[in-house]
Amino acid sequence: MEYMRTVGILGLQGAIVEHETALINAARNMNMDIKLKRIVEPSDLDAIDGLVMPGGESTAMILIGSKNGMLDAVINFLEKGKPAFGTCAGAILLSKDVKRGENMEGKKGAFPFMDTEILRNGYGRQVDSFSTELDMQGGKFKGIFIRAPIINSVGKDVEVLIEFMGKPVFVRQNKLIATTFHPELTDDTRIHEVFLKLI
Repeated sequence: MEYMRTVGILGLQGAIVEHETALINAARNMNMDIKLKRIVEPSDLDAIDGLVMPGGESTAMILIGSKNGMLDAVINFLEKGKPAFGTCAGAILLSKDVKRGENMEGKKGAFPFMDTEILRNGYGRQVDSFSTELDMQGGKFKGIFIRAPIINSVGKDVEVLIEFMGKPVFVRQNKLIATTFHPELTDDTRIHEVFLKLI
């Protein structure tokens, strides 16, 4: 009997329901059985095979997570080499170098396991949000950018899977993937399928 994978979604803040729907649809397209679990306590991480970090407000996530030990628990989870998928704020949390402005000194993300330099709100504020067609292997993908960060540079171990205006917007490093846009807000499940294949 095939082992059923359990996918956790960091439940501190952000687009949790949308990721749940996308994962269910992606698994169905892959004929894969998965269980979903919202991660709200450190012990919740013990039962999962991969973790999704949704978009939202990275500062709020850090504040909430620091109160109950969640940040340390996620770091421990990632140190084991487990798969994770960060979207927008999740990409910020995973980055080794986070900048708030072009000339400002960077800080590490809460879970700095991806060798990326990322600029918060790089594409502008909420009113500057936009959608655009992105070139992805297998056809176009609708990229929805909401207060999105910009990945300025990546390390040698980071694979760039999609670019927009010369900047990476979908990257992979080992079993970690990150997007600066929101694939969970579309009906296209291909990026969530990439994540499920890592589990």
